[in-house]
Amino acid sequence: MLTSSSSLPRPERGTLIAQARREWFDGAVPHTGTQPRIEPWITRSWQRCLGAGHRPQQAVSFDAVSRSRAREVAERNRQLAAAARPVIERLSRTLADTRYFPILTDAEGIVVDLGALPRLGERDAQRALDLARIGVDLSEAAVGTTAIGAVLAEQEPVWLHRGEHFFDATSIYSCAGAPLFNPQGSCVGMLDLTGVNEQERPELKHLAAASARAIENALMLQHPCALLLHLAWPGYSVGPDAMGLLGLDEEGFVTGANACARQMLHQPMLAGSPGRLHATDLFALPLSMLFDAARREDVALEVPLWSGLRVRARAQRPG
Repeated sequence: MLTSSSSLPRPERGTLIAQARREWFDGAVPHTGTQPRIEPWITRSWQRCLGAGHRPQQAVSFDAVSRSRAREVAERNRQLAAAARPVIERLSRTLADTRYFPILTDAEGIVVDLGALPRLGERDAQRALDLARIGVDLSEAAVGTTAIGAVLAEQEPVWLHRGEHFFDATSIYSCAGAPLFNPQGSCVGMLDLTGVNEQERPELKHLAAASARAIENALMLQHPCALLLHLAWPGYSVGPDAMGLLGLDEEGFVTGANACARQMLHQPMLAGSPGRLHATDLFALPLSMLFDAARREDVALEVPLWSGLRVRARAQRPG
């Protein structure tokens, strides 16, 4: 009886990771099968580490930046830390029965804030404390391939398990991560969920991404603007974390947006984009109608886009 290749048992993840490490680091002949070992972004990170002269057997020291730089990092990321604090507290409750904990870093991979540590044995507790210190440099240049360095390089959510880390010394960790973007669309840091000697939980990638969206929305709600638009597709009920948020100044120019709004309106609205984007570049109606709607509480407009689509917009005057 013939068996389809799709029904054949898949090799264990640990075996695949070990095979990939032998091929990359020990020069083993690649296996001829088609089963992918690990994600391409991991091998890109490994290649960068090798190119920097690192070797997997090296010792890893989790060093803090200087006090003066730590103060500068804390000051520069004050708003980010404030926006993330409620989310980190919720994550600590969500992760309480696991060996995972949340870490917030800036765009350079330096720890800005972190959540409560899990209950661990003495040895693993020390390994958690290696990471869980504000001011520690967890960038790829400092500690090799991790979710932190990978997220900041790829600017996409990732999941990384044990031996997928570059250094042997960091293969006790498993981590999920997601990037954090400010209202101008620039990456300002990342949210990491790290476990110590814990079983694989790739679903944490979704949790990290959802939590990152909540932090970005909090940043957007802190963002000064004359008019804040809450956007959704007509007929669809969405929670606040899935709502598009778009800020306008008094003249109608876009001051900021969250990722959902950028995706809904198919506009990058990124820092450094040429020209200033105006509301009339997005919406096929007079700007005055949006400001008029803000004076009427809880009024949602169905707003036409130039593409022919419509969005539901609730306008609000912040403050």
